[in-house]
Amino acid sequence: MAEASTRETYGKTLIELGKQNEDIVVLDADLSPSTMTNFFAREFPDRFFNCGLEEQNMVGIAAGLAASGKIVFASSFAIFASCRCFDQLRLCLSQPELNVKIVATHGGITVGEDGTSHQAIEDLALYCALPGFTVIVPADAIEAAEAIRVAASDYGPFYIRLSRPKTPIIYPRGYQFVLGKAVTMRQGQDATIIATGIMVAKALEASDVLARQGIDCRVINIHTLKPLDEAVIVKAASETDAIVVAEEHLAQGGLGSRVAQIVAREKPVPMEFVNLGDRYAVSGKAEELLQRYGLTARDIEESVKSVARKK
Repeated sequence: MAEASTRETYGKTLIELGKQNEDIVVLDADLSPSTMTNFFAREFPDRFFNCGLEEQNMVGIAAGLAASGKIVFASSFAIFASCRCFDQLRLCLSQPELNVKIVATHGGITVGEDGTSHQAIEDLALYCALPGFTVIVPADAIEAAEAIRVAASDYGPFYIRLSRPKTPIIYPRGYQFVLGKAVTMRQGQDATIIATGIMVAKALEASDVLARQGIDCRVINIHTLKPLDEAVIVKAASETDAIVVAEEHLAQGGLGSRVAQIVAREKPVPMEFVNLGDRYAVSGKAEELLQRYGLTARDIEESVKSVARKK
């Protein structure tokens, strides 16, 4: 399966958007070669601002620019763009509902050798807790580009989480991203896998293996965690009677928690969760970490078998 970098796609999409709209400005916290905002900086130096290693200040500057009518993209690593500046996100962006797009790279544990200090595994819980924020985790580079274009045209604060390594391309060219509408990647009647981000490709892989074993598994990509597509979740629960949720995040507050709220309220069915549980990860290569902490296609496969037995 072909692979591409979501962060590189972000950088290239920013140039495209910058050419279309002179009100777009970009901020970075001294990590532009890694977040790929340096593409925009070279093309539009007068509309790029390096805020240094001061993410809190970057959010404040972004708020001021947005209040002046600019469409602001602000970037850093996901860990710094969530945990380090949460108070500023709450006071400066969420409460006034300003038009700032926080696009963070290096999400999850796939930052690899950067280690525990750089692993953003609480970020989705934090951003989903903020009123007014739209929260998106693209499944591949094609979806990332579309999500960034939609964020630029839609008013309000956004959080878009991207990855460090290249990830599999699962969508064809011409894919249409619809904000808040999940994508059913594969139909199935025996169980449903609901995944987000890099776990969508692994869910599709698990579905292939399960099909060969006679288990017909639905796969849903929930790219928008907030607002959540409740209808597709209820439909899956009603039609398959079993759900597995897979995400590169802690158990608390992420996609699994949000899906479970809907299922418990609308259509209770057996559920399993593939995530990091309640623990931080060690340093290591990305694929080794995914295997060590149970974030593989095989882990999804075993969870589907387990939940199917509970039907």
